[in-house]
Amino acid sequence: MRPKQNNIAIALISALALVGVGSYSLLLAGKTASSASDLAQGAPPSPKPTPQIIVEPQPVRALPGQLDQVPMFNSNSPEWVKTEGILLSTLPPTSKKTPTAHLNFPFQGRFDLFIHHQTHTPKDLQTFYLGVMLHNSSSQPVTVDVLQGATYLTQSAPYIKLPTYVDNPNNTVYAGPGDRVVTDILQGKRQADFPAQLVIPPGQSRMLLNHPMPVRGLEKPINGRSGYLRLRSSGKVYAASLMMFAKKNANGSDRAPTLAEWQALLDTGTLSGPRDKVPTPPEQAGGQLIYGRVAGVAQGSRWQAQLSDRPGAKNLTIPAPGQAVSYAISTVRAGRLGTEQNQAAKMLVRYPDTAYESHANYGVEYNLTLPLFNPTQQPQKVALTLATPLKEDRLSQGGLRFRQPPFDVPFFRGTVRLRYPDDRGQLKTRYVHLWHRKGQVLEPLEMIALPPNSSRSVQLDLIYPPDSTPPQVLTLKTQG
Repeated sequence: MRPKQNNIAIALISALALVGVGSYSLLLAGKTASSASDLAQGAPPSPKPTPQIIVEPQPVRALPGQLDQVPMFNSNSPEWVKTEGILLSTLPPTSKKTPTAHLNFPFQGRFDLFIHHQTHTPKDLQTFYLGVMLHNSSSQPVTVDVLQGATYLTQSAPYIKLPTYVDNPNNTVYAGPGDRVVTDILQGKRQADFPAQLVIPPGQSRMLLNHPMPVRGLEKPINGRSGYLRLRSSGKVYAASLMMFAKKNANGSDRAPTLAEWQALLDTGTLSGPRDKVPTPPEQAGGQLIYGRVAGVAQGSRWQAQLSDRPGAKNLTIPAPGQAVSYAISTVRAGRLGTEQNQAAKMLVRYPDTAYESHANYGVEYNLTLPLFNPTQQPQKVALTLATPLKEDRLSQGGLRFRQPPFDVPFFRGTVRLRYPDDRGQLKTRYVHLWHRKGQVLEPLEMIALPPNSSRSVQLDLIYPPDSTPPQVLTLKTQG
C-alpha cells in the first residue's frame, strides 16, 4: 500500500500547486505535502498555514496637487433606508416643518451630485422611489446643463466576485452599482435617463431623478441605487435627495410620485431613517474610530497631480533596478501610510450625525500624470501597480504591509484608465477593471518599457468607486 499512498500524495500536491502563482505556489505545495501525506496515513489534516505579513520597504510619498473647489452634493447617509423622508437637502430652512433637515447651501456654476442608497426588506415590500430635486428660488429662469450622468440599480450591477484584472473598454465589467456608475462618468457618458439641459422657472422646482428601487419578487428583497451627475448652472439652485414609497394608480398598480408629492415631502418631511452610526469627532484621541456616512456638500470633485522628482520638476526619474516608490491614494484620518497627508474632502455643510469629512472621496476623479524618465544607458521596464496595503497611519515596520493570503474581502472594485504612447509613438488607451482584496500582493497592472536615456509620459485616471475602502497606493517598480 505504501507506493499507492505516495502516488496519491504526489497527485494531490501537483494538482494544488498548479493553482498557485510564483513563490506562493511553492509555499502552498509545501504545506499541501504534509497534508496529503497525513491524509494518506489516516491522520487528521494539518492546520491552515499562518498568514504571513509581507513588508515592502519602498518610500511612500504624499500625492502632489490638491482637490479642486467644485462642490459635490454627497448623499450617502443613511446608506440603508427603511422610512420615507429627506436624505439630503441644501434648501433654506424657511417655511419648512423640519428646519434642521435643510442645510441652506446654493450651487452655481460647476457642481457635482452623488447619491448612493439601498434598502433591505422595506415595509410590506413596497417600492421605494429615489428622487433628486433642483429648486430655483430666484426671480429669473435658471438653466442647468447635464454634462454627464448615470444611475444604476444594485440589481442591475450586483456585488460579485471578479478576477483581479479584466479589460473593460465598454463598461461591461462591474461589481456594484457605484462601480458601474463612475465608469460611465469616466468614459464621458450621459444616459438617456437625463436631459442635456433642464430649465427651472423662477420660484419653482424640477425633478432631475425620479427612479424606483423595487424589491418585490426578488429572491432577496434587497435593492439600491447609485447615481452621479456633473452639472453646470447658469444661476443659483438648491438640491435635495428624497425617498418615498411608490404611489398607487386607481387599479392598484405602482406609479412614480409627482413633482407636487415630492415638494410636499420636502416641505413637511423629516430625515429618512434609520440613522447611521454617529462619527467620532476629529478632536477625539483614542477609543474607537467611526468615520460615519456622508450627507452634505463636500469641497472638491477632482484631484490633478503630476508626479515628479520634486515640485516644479518635469520628470519622474524611475527607481534603480529592483527598487520601488509608492504614492498614496485616498488617504484618510488614521490611514495616511506615513505621509502625514489626509486627502479626504472637507465638508462645507453636513448633518451633525454624519461624517466630518468625505472620507474615501467617493466620486472624486484622480488624474495622475507620470512623466517617467530612464536616466541609464540600458533599457528598463517599470511595473505600475495600484494596490491596497494594510491600513496604517504610520508605517510600523518601515514599509507597506501586505498579507499572504490576503483578507477575503474586496477593498477596491473599479475601473482605471491608462494612456501612454507605445513604442511606435501611438497613444495606447486601456480601461481595466480592478477587483482586489485588502493586503493582496498583486501582479503589475501595466509594464512600461523605456529605452536608454528616454522619457515616456503615462496618464492614470480613475474615479474613486463607491463601496471601495481606502487607502490605496500607486507603486512604480523598476524590474531588476
